Amino acid sequence: MMNGLIMERIENNPIIAAVQNESDIDHAIASDVTTIFLLSADIFNAKILVDKIKEVNKSVLIHIDFLEGIGKDAKAIDYIIQVIQPDGVISTKSSHIKLAKEKGMFTIQRFFLIDNKSYDMTIKSVKSIQPDMIEIMPGVMPRVISRITEEISTPVIAGGLISSKQDIMEILKAGALGTSTGKKELWAL
Repeated sequence: MMNGLIMERIENNPIIAAVQNESDIDHAIASDVTTIFLLSADIFNAKILVDKIKEVNKSVLIHIDFLEGIGKDAKAIDYIIQVIQPDGVISTKSSHIKLAKEKGMFTIQRFFLIDNKSYDMTIKSVKSIQPDMIEIMPGVMPRVISRITEEISTPVIAGGLISSKQDIMEILKAGALGTSTGKKELWAL
C-alpha cells in the first residue's frame, strides 16, 4: 500500500526534495513537495527526522549509503526498517536494495551513468534486482533518460546537476516520473 502511495505522490508532484543538510528539513517540509529524500542523517537523528517528515504527511526515503554511525549489513537494514521506519530506502548497492526489497520496503536504486558500460550494467542490474524505482544521475541527460525508459518498465527518476525549471521539464518530457533536486528554490515549482 505504501509503495502505491509513494508512486502516486511522485506522479502528482514530480519534484522531490533531496535534503542534504538537516537545516533544510523545515524548508522541505514547508514546501509543496510530497516526497523527500533524506540524504544526510545519522544513527542519532534519523528517526527524529523521518518522524518529523511523516508527521506532515509526506513520503520520506532515506539514502542508506549516507546514513552515518550504522553498519551496512543485513542487521543494519533491519534496524532501518524496524526502528527508523522510512517509507523507503535509496542505495547504489544492489545487495542493499535486494535485502530491503525482500523485507517489503519500497526501494530506489541509484545509478551513475558515465559511459556505455555503466549504462549496460544499469539495465542488467535493474532487470536482475527489480527495484521499485531507479534514479539516474546526473539527471540532465534527457536523451539517455528517454533511451532507458524505453528499455525497462521500472519507473525512472533523475537527479544530480538539476538547476532550473527547464531541466525539470526536459527530464519529465524524456519519460522520467520525477526529479530529485537539492536546490530549494525548485521545490516550490
